[in-house]
Amino acid sequence: MSRLAVSVCLAALVLAAGPAFAQTATPQTPNIGGFPDSPAIPAPTNATYPGVIRYEVDATDLDRHIVSVRQVIPVTGSRITLLYPKYIYGNHADTGPIQLIAGLTVMANGQSVDWRRDAVDPYAFHIDIPAGATELEVSFQWLTQSDNSNWRVVMTQRMLNLQWEKALLYPAGYVSTGITFAPSIRLPEGWQYGVSLETTSFENGLATFAPTDLYTLADSPMFAGLHYRRVEIDPEGDDVYINMVADEAANLAATDEQIGYYENLITQADRLFGSRHFDRYDFLLGLTNQMGGIGLEHHRSSENTHAPTFFTSWAASAGSRALLPHEYVHSWNGKFMRPADELTPNYNVPTENSLLWVYEGQTEYWGDVLSARTGLHTKAQALVLLADRAAFYQNQPGRRWRNLQDVNNHNLLGYRVPGQWTSWMRGTGDYYDEAALIWLDVDTLIREQSGDRRSLDDFARTFFSPEGTDGDWSPRGYTFDDVVAALNTVEPYDWSTFLRTRLDADGPDATAPLDGIERGGYRLTYVEEPNADEKAVSRNWGSDFRWSLGFSLAGPNNRIAAIQWDGPIYRAGIGAGWDLIAVGDRVASAEVLREAVTAAKGGSDPIRLILRNGQRIRTVELAYHDGLRYLRLERIEGTRDRIGDILTARRR
Repeated sequence: MSRLAVSVCLAALVLAAGPAFAQTATPQTPNIGGFPDSPAIPAPTNATYPGVIRYEVDATDLDRHIVSVRQVIPVTGSRITLLYPKYIYGNHADTGPIQLIAGLTVMANGQSVDWRRDAVDPYAFHIDIPAGATELEVSFQWLTQSDNSNWRVVMTQRMLNLQWEKALLYPAGYVSTGITFAPSIRLPEGWQYGVSLETTSFENGLATFAPTDLYTLADSPMFAGLHYRRVEIDPEGDDVYINMVADEAANLAATDEQIGYYENLITQADRLFGSRHFDRYDFLLGLTNQMGGIGLEHHRSSENTHAPTFFTSWAASAGSRALLPHEYVHSWNGKFMRPADELTPNYNVPTENSLLWVYEGQTEYWGDVLSARTGLHTKAQALVLLADRAAFYQNQPGRRWRNLQDVNNHNLLGYRVPGQWTSWMRGTGDYYDEAALIWLDVDTLIREQSGDRRSLDDFARTFFSPEGTDGDWSPRGYTFDDVVAALNTVEPYDWSTFLRTRLDADGPDATAPLDGIERGGYRLTYVEEPNADEKAVSRNWGSDFRWSLGFSLAGPNNRIAAIQWDGPIYRAGIGAGWDLIAVGDRVASAEVLREAVTAAKGGSDPIRLILRNGQRIRTVELAYHDGLRYLRLERIEGTRDRIGDILTARRR
């Protein structure tokens, strides 16, 4: 709400106070000049902040999950406004957890200095600088959380994920590249760390880093831990590493074969993009079920977590192996080249998300493609993942009222708000997954139109690696028109209409963007029993009844979840909060329900389900007789296997 709106609301309250008061009160003129307690917050300029901010972090309080911060900020003049980062790159929303910052104190010349939080923007702190003071000492605590109920766990007894921007204040009035920090961190005894910053010393648990600008600092998170392993995976040199931390030392036992897949990733990315826009790159990988999950891109690193047994139970990890390829692609798409409306001057200028379908959607596409080209996924496994994606969007009714372009702004409505009705409300996953289907459509169309001489690979090489930019990692912005122009350079076509038709489609006749599958040589078909690859990749297949009964079973209590809008269970009046307790006269389980669906195929008797929601019991009967349904991609005989071509490793 604007300051003007606040003033108007206050005036309205005064006028509504009561008849007696209203008879004598004179209506107040709205205060359009602002409030004295909320001076203007300086807008960012290209000036360089004078001096270097000393920034000290203490991360040794593991039992209480508290990170303590001390900053020494050079100052001039009579007033400074300090900002806590609000809009976090990669989150595409105002997600800075200022609620977790406490104990803020400011000192100058050995004396306490008052600070005032802005009355409208709680991320800004106004400080009057005492006469003669040349620096402010600012201290506070980041109260990280012990469980994932509200905020993600970033600190456990054996590891830490330090995101510097969650634990600092910076001067307003400057772009993030114009403010220099000299960072250091004290870690628990025996811990090691991975970070893309330049370490100048590491002794007795104190790591000190070379001074760097705020943009680079915030873009260079740290994973640290008691159990640590660093592995070089750059076949061309020594510039790319995986830095692993784990709950247990045994979790670090990645084999040479597994490491080889990640070496292939670096090679295949080099062949796809043709250049690198970093001086070094550090994959930060937590193998944990104690720290909160993450997959977050940065220019010269990425934050990733997998299950503790990701390497030691390799077969079970098939469905999640595309994470590191996805985040690595972001170094080109999203960091070096990014939507112009996300290239903001600092972390308190609002972001816009109009091109997330490129930023995230094309990155999702290349992450899946590179997973197959490197061997992290077999071709069969890649096809299973594509079929799963196609199944969801073929059966998603939410497109009737909400188009994909609108979904790009979903994060600004509330960061990745979970919902019970994802098939109807639509959300974050769509600008990843539906957009990835659009890019498959684009890729196969380029191949078809060019007689299979050109492809989206050519777009990636020219768009994300302009000539002469090898080694350049200063970010650049792109627009919709830039994307269209680059596509036309690869293959002339009406790409603007092609893309807008798919982005803006809604209403009763809107369909999922699935043409790329058939053009790629496959068709969608439903089967009653998954094959071995489908079971390996889609490990929850046994409890997935979305394409038959319209829901999945989740958890030990068989919770009715992932309910399909207008599906059989929906039409029976069932929504969130119900548990399946019996199927007919049998105690409920996924296996019992599968048997019931199979037995009802082709018959006339309904499937009877007994459900519980708190103290309430309901019996519903579903008149469904089409059997179990799992989606599969089936080859179209006599057509070119363009999807197979896309998934094949490049030789140069």
